[in-house]
Amino acid sequence: MRSHHCGLVDETLLEQSVTVCGWVNSRRDHGGVIFIDLRDGKGLVQVVVNPDTADIFAKAEKTRNEHILQVTGKVRPRLEGTVNTKLHSGKIEIVTESLTVLSASDTPPFQLDDTVGEDVRLKYRYVDLRRPEMQNRMRTRAKMTSIMRHYLEDNDFLEIETPMLTKATPEGARDYLVPSRTHPGNFFALPQSPQLFKQLLMMGGMDRYYQIVRCFRDEDLRADRQPEFTQVDVEMSFVETHDVMNMMESMIRKMFKEILDVDFPEKLPQMDYAEAMRRFGSDKPDMRNPLELIDVADLMKDVEFKVFSAPANDPKSRVAALRLPKGGELSRKEIDEYTKFVSRYGARGLAYIKVNAIADGVAGLQSPILKFLPDEVALNIMERVGAEDGDLVFFGADKAKVVNDALGALREKLAQDRGLLVGDWAPLWIVKFPMFEWDEKNERYQALHHPFTAPSCSVEELIANPGEALSDAYDMVINGYEVGGGSIRIHDPVMQSKVFDALGIEEEEARNKFGFLLDALKFGCPPLGGLAFGLDRLVMLITGTENIRDVIAFPKTQTAACPLTNAPAEVSRAQLRELSIQVKLPE
Repeated sequence: MRSHHCGLVDETLLEQSVTVCGWVNSRRDHGGVIFIDLRDGKGLVQVVVNPDTADIFAKAEKTRNEHILQVTGKVRPRLEGTVNTKLHSGKIEIVTESLTVLSASDTPPFQLDDTVGEDVRLKYRYVDLRRPEMQNRMRTRAKMTSIMRHYLEDNDFLEIETPMLTKATPEGARDYLVPSRTHPGNFFALPQSPQLFKQLLMMGGMDRYYQIVRCFRDEDLRADRQPEFTQVDVEMSFVETHDVMNMMESMIRKMFKEILDVDFPEKLPQMDYAEAMRRFGSDKPDMRNPLELIDVADLMKDVEFKVFSAPANDPKSRVAALRLPKGGELSRKEIDEYTKFVSRYGARGLAYIKVNAIADGVAGLQSPILKFLPDEVALNIMERVGAEDGDLVFFGADKAKVVNDALGALREKLAQDRGLLVGDWAPLWIVKFPMFEWDEKNERYQALHHPFTAPSCSVEELIANPGEALSDAYDMVINGYEVGGGSIRIHDPVMQSKVFDALGIEEEEARNKFGFLLDALKFGCPPLGGLAFGLDRLVMLITGTENIRDVIAFPKTQTAACPLTNAPAEVSRAQLRELSIQVKLPE
């Protein structure tokens, strides 16, 4: 139906006849001559309709935005002074010889250059996808997956599909369940990841596997989460940690170079989990942010103010300071807003000290908490954090998790609000994660990643002190986002058994949940490891948006609903009867 794409017609086609198809982006009537900007996936071209072709002119007069046209005409140079240097086709225009309306459009719910709410954009996603920025994101996503596929195939990885209907296994979030018609009362689960199957593939001798796969998690959503998302899933046999990390960072380096012409370091920096939590309160720190948390618990142990001294003397708690350069400019209202912000993370307040004149000693400091602190303590804190005139020093004192969560989030928000980020890209690996974390509510250990992650210690060391065990796990972090995570897996049945013991998983429970994997381990399992990248999150970063829904063609809202199709929706009683299901609504 077309000889050329709209956006690719240029001066190399002068005096030639071309046929283009596309949407009417705009229509202008200039003194009896009609100009139409026709748009397709490659861009815009200007079409001219003269009044001496009466039948064509009549059609052009009736066209409206988003009508779809087929236009045949001759390419000619634009008049002097009308060239549009922003368009590839900006030096030419097409003089119409024939015009066909392929499809008329009602008045669209919004113009493509309008600023509209996301609820409207998602309801009319097929219109939203026509916008140039959405087209660019979808093209970038496709190019990224192509680069990764070629890289993995060039390195002998096999693309292998794993089941979508599988067994529910605990992986940290709620499963999406699918009722079985042929096995009444039983359910499949949609996979949260292909974790167990990719391990089985290695046991099956596949050596290197990859898959660009849909995964499903029924969890509370946010700007960088979706209930259904895409992973670039990778697994390798006969490898150690550095083998997986080197292979994957080489792929990411190649992708950033080809997509953005950005050169990542030849070797990405690494940081231990413990250091990341101590300095940044997060296991995915944005290294463009110069702000750091400084421990001051040792200085607070003997103060009478229990808000500080109690956590300072509790090994499970933390007292930390966060210095904001020039933060003394903040108003009391702004500080109150930050206090409200950290309360979302469990903080019961946000103490601070303003530094007016550090040379004046305590007299140069300003804060409601100074009356509770000995002068020597206050000055020692200022020295430790490197305070300067005009700074503001925030404090967190509570259980370590609360302090890390609250001050870690505050660190990020302050950097955004105050324009403190330095540089464009800051990739790194976080390594040496704890094997387990203590679940206060259930008074038992739980796996920080998953129960198949290999400890970096011996079986004997794991049994003797599970709380101190580290894992062979690694996360790739870019600009404060965890874009990929993985680990070396357990390939020894004895070690797997002891990990289950540490987690309080009885043998019967283990067999019920993971029996097929435990059986497979008995028949020879190679040392193996892998990693999964969150494709949606990577596309989000590379295309410069902070909303993951911008890079998915048909995403869900933050309530896991689809405004376009009105899913989820009720189903008929007949369908429920077939599945042996009776619905009982909450009262």
